[in-house]
Amino acid sequence: MPEVLDALTLARAQFAFTISTHILFASLSLGLASWMAVLEGLWLWRRDARCRALFDVWKPVFATVFGMGVVSGIVMSYEFGTNWSVFSDRTGPILGPLMGYEVLSAFFLEAGFLGVVLFGRGRVGPRVYFLAVLMVAAGTLLSSFWILAANSWMHTPAGHAVNAAGQFVPVDWWAVVFNPSFPYRLVHMVLAAYLTTAFVVGAAGAWHLRRGGPDSPGRDGARLMVSMALWMVLATAPLQVLAGDLHGLNTLDHQPAKIAAVEGLFQTRHGAPLVLFALPDAAAGTLRHAVEIPRLAALILTHDPDGLVRGLDAFPAADRPPVALVFWSFRAMVGIGIAMVAVALWGLAARLRGRLYDSPALHRVLVAMGPSGFVALLAGWITTEVGRQPWAVQGLLRVADAASPVEAAAVAGSLGLFVAVYLPVFGAGVYYVLRRLAMAPGGGEAAP
Repeated sequence: MPEVLDALTLARAQFAFTISTHILFASLSLGLASWMAVLEGLWLWRRDARCRALFDVWKPVFATVFGMGVVSGIVMSYEFGTNWSVFSDRTGPILGPLMGYEVLSAFFLEAGFLGVVLFGRGRVGPRVYFLAVLMVAAGTLLSSFWILAANSWMHTPAGHAVNAAGQFVPVDWWAVVFNPSFPYRLVHMVLAAYLTTAFVVGAAGAWHLRRGGPDSPGRDGARLMVSMALWMVLATAPLQVLAGDLHGLNTLDHQPAKIAAVEGLFQTRHGAPLVLFALPDAAAGTLRHAVEIPRLAALILTHDPDGLVRGLDAFPAADRPPVALVFWSFRAMVGIGIAMVAVALWGLAARLRGRLYDSPALHRVLVAMGPSGFVALLAGWITTEVGRQPWAVQGLLRVADAASPVEAAAVAGSLGLFVAVYLPVFGAGVYYVLRRLAMAPGGGEAAP
């Protein structure tokens, strides 16, 4: 029995490691593809040389990030077969076609037009080239659609039946794809990708503004990066707050145990407070050193300050997610989101005062916030996936029953191999991306 538990823990750790790597590259490629489409469109419309220069700087960055996203994603498909064979067998009739649709539509669209984007400048007409850029951007969005549909079905399964072999089979594909949580999770994820990309672009532009003098090469391009990034943050950060609130209400309806863990609510109660800080003690069933705002959680979740919010005591002990990790990852995500809104408002105030490009404090904060989107992405996915525990398919298939009957040593060996390969390979890719971004948007190295 301990060996089975060890193998299960290692299999979960391996998948967590690989999907965490993948989501960072996939999200950035989604945001970059859309931003590059905007740059190319502005170039055709206004003939602004800064847009062409920025496009040429970010094009190899996008290609590298896209490639790392593809490679890191392929590995997970093998893990389904090696470590999660029961899960693959039970859910294959539903998840298999969804993943197949993603490959046949989205990935082929991205990969087919990516060659034109990378090598077609000057070989095809400008409108055809712009069409290729649009198709790559559309492909990344379509890929997100299918991936989120598959993942959301695991959270809120619908439109299926169970056959004699115990497999989940589709009876209504519309209900399978547009399951109850899918619209909320798709919007939330796409906005997260755009915010992540905006802060990466803004950090790159602010870095060049801080390092370069008034006549440094690429300063105009750096200004455009900062300006466009802050416009995007201003547009999407408040929308993300709204989308997150709607997603939370949807989760309350379909995964109330997750919300109880998020709120650190061990006991069902009326007028639940919003806990800002605490040390969850799952063994004692309480929050230690809690700092809270009375009744606010009840008001947010039920729109009634005296509303009833179910705690973890409303669910069997075997069906409760780990509290501490979900509690803290959610607060990390929300804290970063609040910081993003603050930066958006700061940028708007600086723009209105004519200080957007001459505010060293704002530029320092933008550089510091460069990785913030990635941290928020990981925190959000931890909240989502760990909060679903102990279920692989909510209410239908437990994680412990979905694993392959493999020995712990085999899983440990493949996990160690993945770590040993991922760190140098993807580390080199990240180093290359940073080196490219160190080049001034107008060409050449940034001024010291």
